[in-house]
Amino acid sequence: MDESMKKRLEATRERYKQLEEALSQDDIASDLANLAKISKEKASLEQPTKLYEEYLALEADVAESYEMEAIGDAEIIELAKETRKSDLARMEQIEEQLKLLLLPTDPNDNKNIIVEIRGAVGGDEANIFAGDLLRMYTKYAEKQGWKIKLLDASLGASGGYSSVSFMIKGDSVYSKLKFESGAHRVQRVPKTEASGRIHTSTATVLVMPEAEEVDIVINPADLKIDTYHSQGAGGQNVNKTESAVRITHLPTGIVAACQTEKAQLQNKEIAMQMIRAKVFAYYQDQEDQKRATERKLKVGTGERSEKIRTYNYPQNRVTDHRIGYTVNKLDRIMEGDIDELLEALIHYDQEQKLLEQTGETNA
Repeated sequence: MDESMKKRLEATRERYKQLEEALSQDDIASDLANLAKISKEKASLEQPTKLYEEYLALEADVAESYEMEAIGDAEIIELAKETRKSDLARMEQIEEQLKLLLLPTDPNDNKNIIVEIRGAVGGDEANIFAGDLLRMYTKYAEKQGWKIKLLDASLGASGGYSSVSFMIKGDSVYSKLKFESGAHRVQRVPKTEASGRIHTSTATVLVMPEAEEVDIVINPADLKIDTYHSQGAGGQNVNKTESAVRITHLPTGIVAACQTEKAQLQNKEIAMQMIRAKVFAYYQDQEDQKRATERKLKVGTGERSEKIRTYNYPQNRVTDHRIGYTVNKLDRIMEGDIDELLEALIHYDQEQKLLEQTGETNA
């Protein structure tokens, strides 16, 4: 382990001890906000601290094995060598784990998300595919034990959605689904096509971390709020009261609408959640582009050339074009079994960060 890494780990261990001491103070229990903040930071430092302490203990054992080898008989020498071999292998394993744990973390990783899916190129088939993607993410969320809530939807004429927005709440949702933003391409015989020809269509996905009021301050004067009659498949409230709400953020032109609740106030609250998330993502994107640190593609226009992933039904194949990763289990993926794809993307992102970090260290 190089010295720069050891210095970072020493600082991490020292900070962990400080937080442990802070939590033992009698007055901390009365300040719930500070207690939660300190506890969260301590929890984030616990794994690297414990691994580093294990590494130091093994390092000491290795040093001791050399001393034993220098003064021991043949049996002790053999035992020292075997123990050292095992210890060095574990140290190497720990070092690799620590490299990942010390990578810069995305401050949004633990947040809930708002997702927007739109039918793009392909007309009715694109809208149907947007509905298929909604079902895929819903199934995945259910497998993870997450909660999903529909925020807004515009139905497609032949099924699916021309546009649908929903929120997913749960543990580290953004960290797992943040790379889903982009144009998703489907190749299949459409349900609306009688001749049996394979068509190519696209739907766009935009994943945004939920933004609290502390994350972004929006001036009420920058908002244009409209109310209108909700659209739907029926029900007493449809088209009778102006319960639906549309909010426009004037500086960016970003729009959010909600009509899923019966009360206008509830729809307004949900639309504000969406506006905060969209505006937060918009300004964050601008910063990312300035720093040129983001590797994931954003939603774009939905043209086929901008695809991030292809779902090929005839060959039961899914390919993520950003990392050249292919799996022949599209049927399972559309049922929400997308862990393999997500893990491949996360692993690739970690590899890129490690390469960048190595480059900075060597510079």
